[in-house]
Amino acid sequence: MTADILVVGRMPPNVLGQLESAFTVHVLPEQEADAETMIRDVGPLIRGLATNAVQAPPVAVLDALPNLEVVASSGIGTDALNADYARGRGIVVANTPDVLSEDVADAGIMLMLAVSRQLLQADRNVRDGRWLKGLSLGHRVNNKRLGILGLGRIGRAIARRAEGFDMAIGYHQRRADAEVSYRYFDDVVALAADSDFLIVVVPGGATTKNMIDRQVLDALGPEGILINVGRGSTVDEPELVAALAEGRIRGAGLDVLADEPNVPQALRTMDQVVLAPHYASGTVETRLAMGQLVVDNLRAHFSGEALLTPVM
Repeated sequence: MTADILVVGRMPPNVLGQLESAFTVHVLPEQEADAETMIRDVGPLIRGLATNAVQAPPVAVLDALPNLEVVASSGIGTDALNADYARGRGIVVANTPDVLSEDVADAGIMLMLAVSRQLLQADRNVRDGRWLKGLSLGHRVNNKRLGILGLGRIGRAIARRAEGFDMAIGYHQRRADAEVSYRYFDDVVALAADSDFLIVVVPGGATTKNMIDRQVLDALGPEGILINVGRGSTVDEPELVAALAEGRIRGAGLDVLADEPNVPQALRTMDQVVLAPHYASGTVETRLAMGQLVVDNLRAHFSGEALLTPVM
């Protein structure tokens, strides 16, 4: 099963050791000049690529790997994987769905509660010795209306949790899902208008870019809260900043941002915003499971077997 594997970007801690025991591994340096030298030296040898859904290499790097056969990515997102390009070259692509759905759903609910109940402001008050001084009352979550944009694996996991809060659940995606009883809305503006909380779970890419725009935010309204555990590109960030500053929505919980890791200063200073560093799947258990799928997909390919989790 000897093959040269290029590792690009962060990997879960159980990946490199396993790959090195089965393959010849080359870890792409972070410095651009060093990376270019490595690609020039070993590019023609590379048959497999291990990467992640955020730091996947651009087409220019893939072009320099003429014998690349397989890309195994840690993460569910595919917008950075250049999957269409890969298909055109006959390169198979795998990601790590399912294993992160429950943790991302937990994070979505966590952000919803933290924003609505002003958890971070309360924490700062206690730590700074202010107790209740300047702290307004929060708002309840139970019996409220939850809109989910994207009822895939993660969206369904969020909905199951929301049922425990007796929330009325609606959703929008390209078509209604006959397997669920939640209320379907045929456009995101209508969903936002009927929601107290709107959780965004759709993938990135051209079809969802800036889907959450001024019209959607205004439909969500001054009592509404936006949660994003999908991709930062889905939200028109300047419009979100304006809506928050002007009180056109109540608050936001954001695990993802448009230009990670760069965060607009305005968002960093708003008490009604809770921020996380693209960390929704960041548990030991999930990251190890994601890493194992990366290794298992590469092993399967070079053993002549089908990928366990191919990107269709």
